[in-house]
Amino acid sequence: MRKQSIQKQEFAFIPRIINPVKIKNVIIFSADEQIRQTKNVLGKNMPWVTVDILSDPISAGNYQSDGAMVLILDDVALNLVDTTTVKQKNKDAVVVLLSAAELIHCSPPSVAQEKLPYTAKADLVFAFNKTDCAPEKIIQSVVRSAEDLLNISNYSNVRRYIFLIVDDEPRWFSQFFPILYGIIGQRADVMIVRTYEEALNFLFGVEKESDIDDHQYISSGHGDDVVCLITDIFFPKGNDLNSDAGKDLINLIQNHYPRIPIIIASKTKETEAFKDSAFILPKGDPGSLITLRKYIQDYTGIGDFLVQNETGDVLHRIKNIQGMIEILEKAGKNKPQGIKLREILEAYGKKDSISTWLYMHSFRELGDVLRPIHVGGQRMITVLKKHLKSEVLRMASTPLYIDKKKASNLSELLHLLKIADPNKIQSLSNNDVFSSWLDRKGYTELAEELRPIHGTGQTLIKSLSSIIEKWIHLYEKNP
Repeated sequence: MRKQSIQKQEFAFIPRIINPVKIKNVIIFSADEQIRQTKNVLGKNMPWVTVDILSDPISAGNYQSDGAMVLILDDVALNLVDTTTVKQKNKDAVVVLLSAAELIHCSPPSVAQEKLPYTAKADLVFAFNKTDCAPEKIIQSVVRSAEDLLNISNYSNVRRYIFLIVDDEPRWFSQFFPILYGIIGQRADVMIVRTYEEALNFLFGVEKESDIDDHQYISSGHGDDVVCLITDIFFPKGNDLNSDAGKDLINLIQNHYPRIPIIIASKTKETEAFKDSAFILPKGDPGSLITLRKYIQDYTGIGDFLVQNETGDVLHRIKNIQGMIEILEKAGKNKPQGIKLREILEAYGKKDSISTWLYMHSFRELGDVLRPIHVGGQRMITVLKKHLKSEVLRMASTPLYIDKKKASNLSELLHLLKIADPNKIQSLSNNDVFSSWLDRKGYTELAEELRPIHGTGQTLIKSLSSIIEKWIHLYEKNP
């Protein structure tokens, strides 16, 4: 009777939006034509922002937005614009430097600020050139980085999931961010820090290691929100501009946040000490970023949930919550295979791997419920199955509303896409609402394909509809 009553009740779908404040205005002041032309790229791929191209420093300094804004300047422009006035007139403003200077591309902040003091005026610094960091390639990730920084810094009361990047050279992360954002979509934020002290402050809320309180550190910093650490080995620590601070940072993470997967972006021999506990990404090697994509998909909760044995062999690859329930059924059997599977899942539970995977697949409330529950054996299997099965029943009665009309399945969603107001569709697509709902319904592959699609009007509707039609046929062939 209880199951029937749950199925008859309709539940509201509340999407997980990690950035409650969106960048509304992008202001570009630059003499470089390639930077100015990025207005077209943003208009196509980030249609919810308004882009203004300014031609003088006074206009840039006096600009006022009625929402969050990012001011993008080149080296000459940053020298000329009064960024203090910009910040005074705009509560939610982020100043970004797109630099063509080789010194800035490859230098830690203190060196760049000593030689070129104007760089201290920027909240974020990116490198641009004509090749791997061409403005049209990086502009979307520049705007998104500004939005992430703004939300993490000023609106931290919202629980979010953060990829923390620790690297002092803008050239590398400027090239890397478009790849990373293409993988994570709207499921997580990205934070860049460039010194050891900045990393400590962000993770633990302290200025030096000795100030870390073993009883309070989780509530003092943002470390509990971090779902992946991507770090170089060499970056500034104190007065040592080329210290191997990455080793100290990795050790701190492994001691205080062992659940966080670590990616070391470095080709130095020092990485060998961590080859058994971290993923080594040879920075600059051909194909390294493709390898990184696979690792992030597999080990940060964004892709399939991997069940691996002690030698790293993949025993099971779980795509959705229904697949997780099937694995739990196997783990509940008192046979050697079931017992071994329970042991593996118990280890994952202690590292919050299961709840992290749920977070990344839009099960925010369920992740919050399961995260503090650390039980083992058959008790763990019983608890997980109970909550996961309840969620499946709940989602069966959780429609998606578009302009006051509801869709409960793929066919109904497709129909609503074709008749709804395009402006309503655009808003839902921009915030990954379609993907979140589909993820929770178990259509993970479809959700993944829809996630990077943005646009306006009938073009957007046609793109979304064609993909959904394709997957309807695929799911009918392989139910």
